[in-house]
Amino acid sequence: MRAIYSYGIALVIVLVLAVWMASGTLVNGGKGPGNGEKPVVSLIEKNGGPLTDAVEKSGINDKASSAEAVDPTKTVAERNAATGNGTTSTTNTPRSVRIEVVTAQTMPIEVPLRGRTKAKTSVSIVAKTAGTIVTVSAQKGQVVKAGDTICTLDQGARKLAVEQAQATVDQAQTAFDANQTLVQKGLAAQNSGLAVASALAAAKVQLQSAQLDLDHTEIKTEIAGVVEDPLASVGTTLNVGQVCATVTQLDPMLFIASVPEARVGYAKLGLSADVTTVTGDKAKGQVTYIAATADDATRSFPVEISLPNADGKIRDGITADAVVNVGTAPVHVLPQSVLTLDDDGVLGIRTVEDGNKVAFHAVTIIKDTRDGVWVVGLPYKINVITVGQEFVQPGQIVDAKTDDTKLGTSDTGEAKTSTGEQPS
Repeated sequence: MRAIYSYGIALVIVLVLAVWMASGTLVNGGKGPGNGEKPVVSLIEKNGGPLTDAVEKSGINDKASSAEAVDPTKTVAERNAATGNGTTSTTNTPRSVRIEVVTAQTMPIEVPLRGRTKAKTSVSIVAKTAGTIVTVSAQKGQVVKAGDTICTLDQGARKLAVEQAQATVDQAQTAFDANQTLVQKGLAAQNSGLAVASALAAAKVQLQSAQLDLDHTEIKTEIAGVVEDPLASVGTTLNVGQVCATVTQLDPMLFIASVPEARVGYAKLGLSADVTTVTGDKAKGQVTYIAATADDATRSFPVEISLPNADGKIRDGITADAVVNVGTAPVHVLPQSVLTLDDDGVLGIRTVEDGNKVAFHAVTIIKDTRDGVWVVGLPYKINVITVGQEFVQPGQIVDAKTDDTKLGTSDTGEAKTSTGEQPS
């Protein structure tokens, strides 16, 4: 008895499936829209029969009996036009949309950059005369001023050379003065003083050379900065050109970065910039250098921003961000939800203009924030479609209603505040 019951249920299921499949449409593709389509029941009854008559009486295959039926012989555009989803409605009733009036605002255009700090220069302080170091007056990391002595060489023999040259000058000066006295008294010829004058000049040159060699025993820095390695030690013998110490100039400090080629047109010398390092130090500077040639690997242009750093807080080689102010422009702040694409894939918005006619305006995004996008390329005052922009096309007449919720505010009407920005 149980088996008969089970087989009975299975038979009912099979009959239901058979009826359902027989009521469908078989599509033999590759023959064009509307061709190659026939009811599944025709496979069972070639020339009609009770099943065919039952399906036709039920109206299942009657496309006109259902408002949602899809005619396979028509294109998508033709179906949209027939159902009123396109630009032309069969009922000629304008589609309702919601709009909001948006006015342009004058806002600064800022270009964000990511880079690092770099010391303006790093100079090796070298010996200009040979000798043994007897004193090192600076330590590694010490801040020095221009003209400070870093290393001192042994001066013994050079002091003696200066004293000897000074004695020679004194002797030549005495001889020159005596000759001048005799000439003035007429006791010596006028040309008799040439020899003693020449001797005096030679003695003075020798004194200057000896004094300069003595001065070179004090190795001084010509720039202000911080003493770095390599730093020589006492007892080291230096030849001419060997390094006593390295001084890194930290004021002004440089911020170096690269501007993408798409934005290099914004870059101008003298533009102000705000720089913030990863350590939290902030400084204001100016663009002082823009490369004339792009980097072959990155297709970007190196730039430098000079930063005042009198206190030396900004160190060399620190990762930092800069925001360069390239001027101001009239921009519109819009929520991302109003952005759409036209048939060519161009990004823009749809607006309502005179006569409640829809228009499309392409836009360029210059900044993307949490409160919306900053766009340029729009008229000063526009009626932005905020609801329904995806269901209308340019030139279509619509029934526009003003949206009570202002753009840039929450649904409760409270003004949004910026909590962060994402550079575009």
